[in-house]
Amino acid sequence: MTTITCVEDLRSLYHRRVPKMFVDYCEAGSWTERTLRRNSQAFSEVALRQRVAVDLNNRSIKGRMLGEQWSMPVAIAPTGLAGMQHADGEILAAQAAEEFGVPFTLSTMSICSIEDVAAHTSKPFWFQLYVMRDRDFIAGLISRAKSAACSALVLTLDLQIMGQRHIDIKNRMTAPPRLTLKNIANMMTKPRWCMQMLGTRRHDFANVLGHVSGVGDLSSLATWSNEQFDPGLNWNDVAWVNDQWGGKLILKGIMDVEDARLARDSGADAIVVSNHGGRQLDGAPAALDVLPQIVKAVGEDIEVWMDGGISSGQDVFKAVALGAEAVMIGKSFLYGLGALGGPGVTRCLEIIAQELDLTMAFTGHTDIGDIDQSVIWEE
Repeated sequence: MTTITCVEDLRSLYHRRVPKMFVDYCEAGSWTERTLRRNSQAFSEVALRQRVAVDLNNRSIKGRMLGEQWSMPVAIAPTGLAGMQHADGEILAAQAAEEFGVPFTLSTMSICSIEDVAAHTSKPFWFQLYVMRDRDFIAGLISRAKSAACSALVLTLDLQIMGQRHIDIKNRMTAPPRLTLKNIANMMTKPRWCMQMLGTRRHDFANVLGHVSGVGDLSSLATWSNEQFDPGLNWNDVAWVNDQWGGKLILKGIMDVEDARLARDSGADAIVVSNHGGRQLDGAPAALDVLPQIVKAVGEDIEVWMDGGISSGQDVFKAVALGAEAVMIGKSFLYGLGALGGPGVTRCLEIIAQELDLTMAFTGHTDIGDIDQSVIWEE
């Protein structure tokens, strides 16, 4: 096997090992994918000041999120269907994150359940919530997250309605995958993935099936999901969730200064500047584009994080330089998960940590907590 030295190496292996429909689900954006592309492009446009003859001993990239110290200011983002990228994917990713010392966030639309992940980890993880019309189900999810000792709730605000993702519609993407001739033909080229999936019982949306009245099979789950995302979601619902939860609350999907101020005033502990990886509003700016103005507006009063387009430790460094206290990574860890399972997630985190450390050193700094816009080169 080729030596894995960067996230792109993991991505190449991931594409060879995971069925096309799930690769497409991970990689695609909405409509023309302009925002998806902009997320990455924005990082490439930021240049750094190289400094020399600085004592670079005793470097530290440890970061703080929600009052806790972590090995670096990076959390694993909530991603639906991680258990379709690799068998038992959420469990493996949570274990890798725990061992490495970064937070793991479990998606509402995960394949492994809250209880399942809790049973296979020894430290608290975070849980991500979508607000749906069935408030009894949502209250139940929050209660289950409490029972599993989840230490933070990540409330996603930018999926009231589903973005137009052409490739998922064309693939008729489901979990488990439909056994069409096209899908079977593609899966036959991924024997490693198939053998792993045959070795697990986890193939459905375990946080939903068995917990919602009338949802008992693939077809009814699909119908329920399409009907349940709540276009009426508003700040009163955020307050209701906060009351139900009563713990650390993170609001994800903030892209506007006015919304950031409302999020701050809602009592949340942190916000994530995010355009859902370019999977919702196509034509929106990159998260990195709006990060500085949001930090300027609210950064003293609430933790500001970001996600979208981060594929290296240098991207993490640039986000921190522009004001983010931390970042969340989605695709990057999925590449590692699909390529190599739990060890692939660990390798992804190792790569990002090393690149973050080296980038910091080349700019003449030894503590990630000291990084600000002074490291950015201005023409």
